[in-house]
Amino acid sequence: MACMSPMFRRAERRTEKKGPAERRVTLVRKPGCHLCDDAQEVVERVCADLGVRWEAKDITEDEELHRAYWEQIPVVLVDGAQHTFWRVDEKRLRGALAR
Repeated sequence: MACMSPMFRRAERRTEKKGPAERRVTLVRKPGCHLCDDAQEVVERVCADLGVRWEAKDITEDEELHRAYWEQIPVVLVDGAQHTFWRVDEKRLRGALAR
């Protein structure tokens, strides 16, 4: 039996498809933002359809998020990586969560 190197096993894990319960969508938003409200509607709908967990974070309550994303809100993160900002394309979000 061939022994897999640790490097190969790590690469293999990265390409494995995650199930809905393992995914997380984060919406970075601020109060009173109409684009944020629109983005939240899309995120809620897609996540509910796919069984994916999601959370909203208020940029006015988190210094780090404020520094990173202030000029881009709303921002959608998928599994901690930036997926999009300003407008959320439902089809694109569904595709990202299906991978």
